[in-house]
Amino acid sequence: MHAQRPRFNPSNSSCINDVHQLRHDVPSLRNPASSPLHFGFQSLVSCPADAPLELFETAVLQLIHHPEYNSTLILRSETISDSDTTIPASVPCLEGYSPVRNVHRKLLPRRPGRDSGLEQHCTLYAFETGEFAGLPSMLILTPLVPEGESLPYYHPTVSHLAFRFIPSNITTDSDPASAQPALRIEVIPLPGTPTDPNSRLYRTALALLDTLHRYLWGALTHYQKRVQHDVLVPREIYQDVYLKMRERHKGVVNTWRETTDPLKHVFEDIGIATFLMLFWKDTFAASTDLTDVKELDDSRWTSWPRPSGGFLDLGCGNGLLTHILSAEGYSGYGIDLRARTSWAHYPDSSQAALKVHALDPTQLLSPDNKNDEKSFWEPGVFLIGNHADELTPWLPVLATLTGASGYLSIPCCAWMFDERFTRSSAASALDFSDDELFDTATGVVSSEAEDEAVFISSLGMGAEGTHKSQYSAYRIWLARLSRWLGWKIECDTLRIPSTRNWAIVGCERLPGDQSIFVDRARRIVEDVVRRGAFKTRTPEGKGHDGAS
Repeated sequence: MHAQRPRFNPSNSSCINDVHQLRHDVPSLRNPASSPLHFGFQSLVSCPADAPLELFETAVLQLIHHPEYNSTLILRSETISDSDTTIPASVPCLEGYSPVRNVHRKLLPRRPGRDSGLEQHCTLYAFETGEFAGLPSMLILTPLVPEGESLPYYHPTVSHLAFRFIPSNITTDSDPASAQPALRIEVIPLPGTPTDPNSRLYRTALALLDTLHRYLWGALTHYQKRVQHDVLVPREIYQDVYLKMRERHKGVVNTWRETTDPLKHVFEDIGIATFLMLFWKDTFAASTDLTDVKELDDSRWTSWPRPSGGFLDLGCGNGLLTHILSAEGYSGYGIDLRARTSWAHYPDSSQAALKVHALDPTQLLSPDNKNDEKSFWEPGVFLIGNHADELTPWLPVLATLTGASGYLSIPCCAWMFDERFTRSSAASALDFSDDELFDTATGVVSSEAEDEAVFISSLGMGAEGTHKSQYSAYRIWLARLSRWLGWKIECDTLRIPSTRNWAIVGCERLPGDQSIFVDRARRIVEDVVRRGAFKTRTPEGKGHDGAS
């Protein structure tokens, strides 16, 4: 278990006595006598570093490459250049420091219609002499504002902002018994910018210092991210397409017919649709190159590769995901036990894709099965289970029995085939080892199949990949089930406004005799039928309570 992060203990460093352990040791940032430019930095806030200088560069690179973690108004940054030899003349020249690396980046706003982008120089400096010479110990951010324009709102009103790591022995008169390394934020504010502890600039500096302290401690303890994002679809491409999709469909918020929160459901389903479109483009394309996505022409994505059998959204609820995909030219159906209020207000093409239907997985392959149910299962159909609850564990089973091209499952409530999921019921429900058949069919050697830590790590749950919660145990069980049925497991944490945003995807079959996997799926159905506990709910007429 990792040690707990030390308490973040900031001090207002504009009052030098607040940093009593360093009050004799910290020289201010100043220009060398030969410099033609004057840089008057003002110290704002300091805190103990609680980590060695050697980790400073690792920590600040997180700040450079992920500014969106500190501001909800920033989408991301894009690196224009990264050089340890070419240092721009516009960055500060400071006594005792040498610039050793410059990252030229562009900040992209989350709302391009409201905020503009901004280029920045992010310059790393190292001490010129002494014990720590050559080690990066300071980062200075320099915004590049075009003439006649002003800084966007999301950027502090400064011409330069410095993150400093101050070693405990920065001068010879340090008392090693009391001194300790510190972190400090220093700025050159624009004229008229308040810097008192109640000012916006001070609060921003405080938040940035807290982030740097956290990153340093994470580097020291080999911090593992809580979850893993952007595994199957690159973040930059997803964000670019999502912004276009949001502009095309955000109007649904103003015409929302359900009683649920439109800000959550609308943007969540726009995000899922964006992910699916890009994932399908990559999966079903002859080439896996997604770089052309940024050059969207007027035809948009009408010619992008997609599942040959369309999609089938199981338990589609308010039907919004089906509507968005249909509106973007993707063929498929959304089925649910009852129509929702929203359905009648979608365009005719979307209404035609939404069907009231009670899916009975135990009857899908029955000779007496209704023809209208079979019509949903086109060869190569792609199954979608977005918080499908009781149908969630059935997705890999149905995909295996119908020859589907794949499935996406975003699990929420924990269900097994005919009962609620519990650890004890899961342990007795299926024997995933199936003696030696598992290894023979998949090509996985016994030691790998039995290494639970390796398997759980592959699910991309990060620090959540433990048995501590019921939800974690359920996701691990779903993954084992999918693999046992012959699906190569791929997982991602989607960028949607939901705490249940972990997705498991099956789109590639494992090697081996496929009849073994089909027989396993049939066995599941037969066992459920024999127990007699699975009950298909009766389809209802139009519902008016707005549930989704």
